[in-house]
Amino acid sequence: MNADINGEAPFCGGPPAVTPLDEDAPVLAVRERVAGRELPGPVAADDVATVERMVGHPMPRLLRRLYREVANGGFGSWDVVSLTDTGDWFSDCADITEAYGDFADPEKPLPPGLVPLMDRGCAMWALIDFRTADGQMWDWDPTLCCTEHALAPLGQSLAEWLTAWLDGTEPDGPYPHREQAAKECPAR
Repeated sequence: MNADINGEAPFCGGPPAVTPLDEDAPVLAVRERVAGRELPGPVAADDVATVERMVGHPMPRLLRRLYREVANGGFGSWDVVSLTDTGDWFSDCADITEAYGDFADPEKPLPPGLVPLMDRGCAMWALIDFRTADGQMWDWDPTLCCTEHALAPLGQSLAEWLTAWLDGTEPDGPYPHREQAAKECPAR
């Protein structure tokens, strides 16, 4: 079986993932930003594989690297959920498995492959799309309108989303473009 550059077996026996040339920059920037914080250590490859099996899609490579090389959660503007239960919760959920299970509720339908990544407070969540190699980010915000219209793509990759956090442009509340769309919600 082929292995990727970290010596890990690729998901479902597929070809190894291609490493973008600019992938190191966000990993290094996040590592530098959280230096000195008491975050849980990185996860094992088996932990990543367990989540991938649960979701049914490979974890976007950058997210995999962050969990494997930086920390088991706690990074990001509102602290990314831990991949495994560390005892230090970064949301109302112990880990990403519990968060994913909570969103399986019929009241909060999610397309397959979308995974809750960060609890933004007030029922708002940032989600990541495991179906996309660059980890396209989504927003869940039922406070803007209704649960039927709570989910929307952000139009940002994980790297772009992290960059917004690192440079201080990530909104501390509803995303402005979502607020405008909510005004047109038929449930209002």
